[in-house]
Amino acid sequence: MALRPQDIASALSLWPDLANGTGELVNYSENHTFRIDTPAKGSFSLRVHRQGYQSEAAIRSELAWLEAIGRDTTVPVPQPIAGRDGRLLQVFTAPDGTQRLAVLFHQIAGSEPDTDSDLPGLFATLGAYAAQLHRHAMAWQQRPDDFDRPVWHAAAILAPDGLWGDWRLSPDVDAEARQLLETVSHLLTERLDAYGTGADRFGLIHADMRLGNLLVDADRVTLIDFDDCGFCWFAYDFAAAISFHEMRADMPALRDAWLDGYGGVGALAPPALASIDSMVMLRRMALLAWIGSHGETQLAQTHRPGFAAGTLNLARRYLRGALWPT
Repeated sequence: MALRPQDIASALSLWPDLANGTGELVNYSENHTFRIDTPAKGSFSLRVHRQGYQSEAAIRSELAWLEAIGRDTTVPVPQPIAGRDGRLLQVFTAPDGTQRLAVLFHQIAGSEPDTDSDLPGLFATLGAYAAQLHRHAMAWQQRPDDFDRPVWHAAAILAPDGLWGDWRLSPDVDAEARQLLETVSHLLTERLDAYGTGADRFGLIHADMRLGNLLVDADRVTLIDFDDCGFCWFAYDFAAAISFHEMRADMPALRDAWLDGYGGVGALAPPALASIDSMVMLRRMALLAWIGSHGETQLAQTHRPGFAAGTLNLARRYLRGALWPT
């Protein structure tokens, strides 16, 4: 059940900047996101975490990386704001008696890009951002000793107890679809096991760098929502970027734009380039599971119609050897 603005009243007292603030729910997906408007300090974004998803240690680790990115790179990302006690992660009691975890950020100007915008230019920016983050993660020496983030290996996505649920239980996945997707699941597991998790191809990534997690304000593109950041293949960040849009006819051009942007900062090795189709298929399976386990959210309800059928179409292409025409 979605929290209401009145349910977070006790949370506002945890940050001095939120005095006399009023809240508005602006997004409910993995977490609740509230816009908080104050008479003296302007507007803020309050994220209330989904219960049972990320641990306190995992959230603190996410925030540590965000602060390091803001300090060490030019990628525009949100910066968390400490509460009265100096801590970035706060705990409050909701009206139902549950303890909820919350983080505050300054409100960031911009809006989610639509699919009719300059997507090649945007994907070039995303590729450059991904390359910067990958380089930063590999070189980050001040990572906290207790750093703890999810590991997005094949089993974490494809197994029945996957981090986003079981794709087999997703709506509209019938027996015929399940049989085909099981074949794809086994093939993905084999190929990704062979690809391996060496330091040149697997590390800390954003893992959800899709259009819905961007705020565009004129020429400035801010990357938000690091809630799913974790250890995965670097090429997976491209797969996440095209989430829900894998079947677009212009996908080869968007892939090339992303790779051009990435190449301006660093280069993906040939094995990583060869893995892109597998990463896209893996991500699509993750989204299929997510739609099934998050059916109460507007995002899942928006994308559910035709999603399983589209996944089958993509799976058939994958088995034939190419996701998109060359």
